[in-house]
Amino acid sequence: MSSIAIIGAGKWGSALYHALNTKNTCFISSPTPREMPHFIPIKEALKCDYLIFALSAQALHTWLKTHFKNQNAKVLIASKGIEARTGLFLDEIFMEFLDESQICVLSGPSFAAEVEKHLPTALMINGKNLALCKEFANFFPDFIKTYIDDDVRGAEICGAYKNVLAIASGICDGLKLGNNARASLISRGLIEMHRFGKFFQAKEETFLGLSGAGDLFLTASSVLSRNYRVGLMLAQGKNLREILQTLGEVAEGVETAFAIEKLAKKNQIYTPIVSEVVSILQGESVRNSVEKLLKQKDWI
Repeated sequence: MSSIAIIGAGKWGSALYHALNTKNTCFISSPTPREMPHFIPIKEALKCDYLIFALSAQALHTWLKTHFKNQNAKVLIASKGIEARTGLFLDEIFMEFLDESQICVLSGPSFAAEVEKHLPTALMINGKNLALCKEFANFFPDFIKTYIDDDVRGAEICGAYKNVLAIASGICDGLKLGNNARASLISRGLIEMHRFGKFFQAKEETFLGLSGAGDLFLTASSVLSRNYRVGLMLAQGKNLREILQTLGEVAEGVETAFAIEKLAKKNQIYTPIVSEVVSILQGESVRNSVEKLLKQKDWI
């Protein structure tokens, strides 16, 4: 019988564990030991046939270099981000250890709290090996509808980019600029995300589906989103260090903003919203940055 392990016992990893465990016998593990059913040491978890990674995007590369040795593993990446230090997408990191036929990416609108309550959810599983995508899809319970496709790059860009746009949206709401302004920002953010993805040969339809518009609209419109809350607190005048201490959790959009900015400059991609978010994270005036952005005639 095939064995499944979730690597990462934060909110998202735990939610996936509880969801998949309704239909399968799953194990869960993390770098920090936890008191929970089916928790096993990392060494044992990494021996499982199917591995679902829900670790921080920025910690993933170093962690894999230290711990990952199972070259036969089938991997589903449930983390969302781009490595800030190198500009690598997460599947590129895994391809240092595995063939791309062993790697799939999970994406789509999904708050951990709602998945844990077994509320209806729809997700995408993208991979070059569609048969493996189907294998992972079969592990999910009925309340999570899964669709499969082969646009790995598009799914990864959407999952990473929407977190940065959620910070911008939170800033907009924190400044009380109104629903009209937030709608403008989100819709133009979708265009910006698509432009960035187009450079990397992502499929256009990915940006209009669950991975793109679906996840963006969710993440950029709710206080359940950590990245949205980062934006709210930035607008309230709190500094980034204070915000991250208050959160007590990883907000992937912070480091991802710098990664996207680096890739955009390197490849001459126009990303005005991300650029302003980076400026704000570096200490620029929140109100001045947002007003400058909203006044730009060419920000789409």
